[in-house]
Amino acid sequence: MSETKNVPATIPALGGDDSLNRYLAEIKKYPILAPEQEYMLAKRYQEHEDPAAAAQLVSSHLRLVAKIAMGYRGYGLPVSELISEGNVGLMQGVKKFDPDRGFRLATYAMWWIKASMQEFILRSWSLVKIGTTAAQKKLFFNLRRMKNNMQAFEDGDLRPEDVAKISTDLGVSESEVIEMNRRMAMGGDTSLNVSMREDGDGQWQDWLVDHEPLQDERVAEAQETDVRHQLLLEAMGSLNDREKHILTERRLIEEPRTLEELSQEYNVSRERVRQIEVRAFEKLQKAMLRIAGEKRLLAAV
Repeated sequence: MSETKNVPATIPALGGDDSLNRYLAEIKKYPILAPEQEYMLAKRYQEHEDPAAAAQLVSSHLRLVAKIAMGYRGYGLPVSELISEGNVGLMQGVKKFDPDRGFRLATYAMWWIKASMQEFILRSWSLVKIGTTAAQKKLFFNLRRMKNNMQAFEDGDLRPEDVAKISTDLGVSESEVIEMNRRMAMGGDTSLNVSMREDGDGQWQDWLVDHEPLQDERVAEAQETDVRHQLLLEAMGSLNDREKHILTERRLIEEPRTLEELSQEYNVSRERVRQIEVRAFEKLQKAMLRIAGEKRLLAAV
């Protein structure tokens, strides 16, 4: 992410998940700007680099960052860290925003926020843990949304009719739906009806204010799985055949092969196979970050 010079850090402190509830309550105090207010503030920052205008634009969209971060909880990463990364993307979006193009800041900044969070997820290497096939990734990215639409908020197994509908709509087997639902529950996903405070005041679903998502959000959600899969495929091109095969056999299949099996196949020591695996992993990770950064820059042009 490029630097966010002249965009002030007026964001409330977020030290960790233990302070998350306090942070969410704090950012709710910032008012949502009317279109005219947003336009005038954006013009002030664009023409005069007014830090006070930027501060208002940032603070009024902190709730958008928190809402998007909740959608990435399935990766098993702390929500507080996702929000922190998303806030960096929000600042960058404010810096690049052109109010004369005719759309709202939230529509434009959403792409920067998601890009920042996704880059953080890539650095943390949770992509492969979600699923190893395009169908599993598609299932992961859509399962919670479909459960919400069905009002299936419980953490236990889905009803047979719900399993059948999700299976049909997403083109996956019913067993994959059941398995992914259980894996997501084990990963710490929280029901939208869980109270945010010990006194029972407030629920997570209270933050889902916009029940009708923007058209841009619906398109982005539909394309997200394909984009991630394509990113992995492009990054795999940075590996030679042996590195690609060893990394795939060790990390990208449901039942990874052992070092011993691969050492016999390539007639090398187990330690040598391990070294190739580590080197291939590092190359792939760097390639994914590089490609993701290039795509983000192209999208901003």
